[in-house]
Amino acid sequence: MSHDTLISMTRNLIAHGAADTMEYADEVLAIPASTYTDPELFELEKRKIFRRLPLMVAPSCELPQPGDYKAMDICGVPLLLTRQRDGTVGAFLNMCSHRGNPVVTAGTTGNATRFTCGYHGWTFKNDGDLVGVASPRDFGAVDKAALCLKRFPVYESAGLIWATLDPESKLSIADYLCGYDDLLKAFEFNGWTLFAKRTLAGPNWKTAYDGYLDFYHLPVLHKDTFGADFYNRANYFSFGPHQRLSTPSKFAIKVSGEDDQQMDLEKLADDEIPQEVLVQGVWTIFPHISIASFYGGGQRGALVSQLFPGETVGDSYTTQYYVMENQPETPEQVQAAHDQFNFLEIVVRDEDYATGKRQHEALQSGMMDRVLFGKNEGGGQVFHQWAAKLTHASDSELLDIFAAEQREAAE
Repeated sequence: MSHDTLISMTRNLIAHGAADTMEYADEVLAIPASTYTDPELFELEKRKIFRRLPLMVAPSCELPQPGDYKAMDICGVPLLLTRQRDGTVGAFLNMCSHRGNPVVTAGTTGNATRFTCGYHGWTFKNDGDLVGVASPRDFGAVDKAALCLKRFPVYESAGLIWATLDPESKLSIADYLCGYDDLLKAFEFNGWTLFAKRTLAGPNWKTAYDGYLDFYHLPVLHKDTFGADFYNRANYFSFGPHQRLSTPSKFAIKVSGEDDQQMDLEKLADDEIPQEVLVQGVWTIFPHISIASFYGGGQRGALVSQLFPGETVGDSYTTQYYVMENQPETPEQVQAAHDQFNFLEIVVRDEDYATGKRQHEALQSGMMDRVLFGKNEGGGQVFHQWAAKLTHASDSELLDIFAAEQREAAE
């Protein structure tokens, strides 16, 4: 069924490209400028979105082997991810059950079967079990089984790992994804390798995320990098709050070795359309992920951008993961992959995020009461509507919202 959906989306793009048309939202949408600048709303978003909804916390290839781990902080919550002995992923509150000290330093990765707290020496297995209390006779009797690391809901699919930073969450991560992860499997990330990653500072998280949902700006803001004749149209496909956007066109470029070959997709049967064409464009996972395909040294790669709110309403940070189908081997391949990754840093840091910071500073003047999203900016419209809806939904309403999405998808 997911392959049929991919073909259907591709045929939609081909038909619109051949007709020189695109799909439009019903009307121009105005949203309050304070959506980006209100510090109280910002704190509410962190609690109701980032600390309540499933988040894509790592590509699977960042934790490929049993014992691999990663520690990170998300909106004030310390998270520890581990690849356990059986190959599954565990997600834990990175706080020792003795006094709350992190058992692993935030921002670190590595491989370990056990973690020992650096404060008093309590030791935990990488499945979260407490296995050692320092000086147990002096400390006193405790039930170690009741003092394991607190678990978060975790889910791995399509070569990506999700976790929910609420151990009591009743929202199924699979239900939240609305079947979108089945489509993401078309990237074939399982077995890919993590080539490089870095973290960039950005503007307000929604200001930053707007750019991933907007092709309208490409030939203007990126005229010196992508070119002034670059496309600025996109059709949008929604799966709950998650969206794919791609250019309506009957043509696609097939990369073969060092040569690029233009294909007329109208002339191809469904089973002749290459896999990389089926996943072209930008795939976003609400509320903070963008995935886009690229080539470095003639090899398939993808930029996975993971966006989180920062300390203040005007700040965010994005970790860029450059994942590749195959690890580059020759010096030329390695350099080409670095060149691609470095080019994308310039585009995002110096163009998208630099513009977003200027935009946010201007909006903070309070001199503009609303901003607009055109009929050709349907992705941004859908994103802001879902952000507002989920921010203000109660926990029970949240379950109802995604139960309704499941029923709609089944019809």
